[in-house]
Amino acid sequence: MSQAPTLSRSIAPISFRDFNRDFGGFSQALGDSFARYGFAVISDHGIAQPKIDVAIEAAKDFFALPEAVKLNYKLPVAGQRGYTPFGVETAKGEAHYDLKEFWHVGRDLPAGHRYRDHMPENVWADADIPGFHDRVGWLYGALDAMGLKVLEAIAVWLGLERHFFDATVAEGNSILRLLHYPPVPQDGPHIRAAAHEDINVITLLLGAEEAGLEVKDRDGSWLSINPPPGSLVCNIGDMLQRLTNHRLPSTTHRVVNPAPERRGFARYSTPFFLHFNSDYLIRTLPNCVDAAHPDRYPEPITANDYLLERLREIKLA
Repeated sequence: MSQAPTLSRSIAPISFRDFNRDFGGFSQALGDSFARYGFAVISDHGIAQPKIDVAIEAAKDFFALPEAVKLNYKLPVAGQRGYTPFGVETAKGEAHYDLKEFWHVGRDLPAGHRYRDHMPENVWADADIPGFHDRVGWLYGALDAMGLKVLEAIAVWLGLERHFFDATVAEGNSILRLLHYPPVPQDGPHIRAAAHEDINVITLLLGAEEAGLEVKDRDGSWLSINPPPGSLVCNIGDMLQRLTNHRLPSTTHRVVNPAPERRGFARYSTPFFLHFNSDYLIRTLPNCVDAAHPDRYPEPITANDYLLERLREIKLA
């Protein structure tokens, strides 16, 4: 499938080292990037690269298993835990499925928790990939903690109390997705991930160094995201766009097929989709509404109801 030419410029990285040495400056730079692009690139993120590498190797080992073995981990839970095979997820409004398979890890909750009816237990592939639980579970925790720090900066940029978001996401239905985009041997109607917006609050993405991620800019052109090695790409999701009355935009993005010289290479990434608590009521923030910006969403909705609506649209529910 052919794609429109992309722009050569990219989004300037923001060093996470400033989180501690100049939090105000970090918050301003991060918020400004989100307001302009819906995306930010965070360098020097401080998450241990050797442990990230070990987690990604566990994912690669899983995806290399025979299809019949992988399908043992496909569960009837709307794709929110375990394995989702190639040829299932389809972007909203698209006729052709994405060229990807993935594994989902969710939040562990105690027995009897009020969210257990829609947040089931995780499944782990340790029987086939020794140490899978420890390696991948660590990455979930690391990205969950990093997400809270990003939300601190966003809160301050929005003029809210620094820890405004802590309680809203503490038990959120957040998902770590281990993604495998296989080699693409020839042109066709499918691409690795068709143009879409994310459903959740914010997304944190590791493993975007392999080319392909593009963001739709305001003028309709596609901007290639080329983060330096060891960076974290972060973007605003629809839930936060709704909460902020579009002050922070959820931007359309895609993962295009590789250039001919890279068609034989797979692409792996590990997006972390950070979600509000299921019963959090997404109600437009008062300080994001004024005469020039009337409330686009006068009717609030719970995070779980919103999520279910959107999962049906992409064939994961």
